[in-house]
Amino acid sequence: MKKNLLIVGAALVAATTSTSIAQTAPAATTAPAVSVSATASVVSQYMFRGQRLNGAGFQPTVEVAAGDFTAGVWGNFVLDDKVPDSSDPEIDLYASYTFTLGKDLTLVPGATAYLYPSAPTNAGFYRSTFEPSLALNWTVEGVKFTPKFYYDTVLEASTYELTAGYAVPLKDLGTELAFTAQAGTYKAKEAANDASPSVKAWGDYWLVGVSMPFQINKDSKLTLGWAYTEGTNAYTKAGTAGRTPNSLAVGRGVVTVSYSMSF
Repeated sequence: MKKNLLIVGAALVAATTSTSIAQTAPAATTAPAVSVSATASVVSQYMFRGQRLNGAGFQPTVEVAAGDFTAGVWGNFVLDDKVPDSSDPEIDLYASYTFTLGKDLTLVPGATAYLYPSAPTNAGFYRSTFEPSLALNWTVEGVKFTPKFYYDTVLEASTYELTAGYAVPLKDLGTELAFTAQAGTYKAKEAANDASPSVKAWGDYWLVGVSMPFQINKDSKLTLGWAYTEGTNAYTKAGTAGRTPNSLAVGRGVVTVSYSMSF
């Protein structure tokens, strides 16, 4: 998944003359243009931070952007159930605000609400969690580096992640190859709902991937993608019991086909 805050401001500018006591009327700045995009994706595996949460799935997204503010809703609906008793479907609400710090530097605070309306709580699943985040985007010689920190307030989970991206133009084809590499680590203190003693979970993950967009017209595009991701050093631990390997932490290749439209 995927892919983060909830504040949009408006500014007023007042102009005064230096040669007269008369004042010009306050002039309001133009409101940022609002754009809406919708994306329909099909994935061969649902992988999240190195964990296989399920098999093939349909993942729609609707996103609204106004200036530096972005908000959207994303979902995962299982097409091929490979993980019994999982939290399906999943619906996420997210928002972020981008602060420009320099020519190639931005700061992006955000938050995501993860919703699992049918999650089996008696099996230790949560129906919802909330995860604020803070990212720094820094572009150097065409390579975009994004260190990011997440903290899930329900799972009491900290995640540290670094992503690097680079696009190679394919001018003759009118497209590009977008390469992505990612590595992260997480640790949760309350990984299971209503568990006594508490269940802890921790692990590392990494991902490499490539995607190619094809512009259909000025308002729509088709994107083909492939990635390999793997969870490593992943365990769970209940109370004083010994640690247990996390069976969801595996390595899988993921094929993605997406169609996007802008309004």
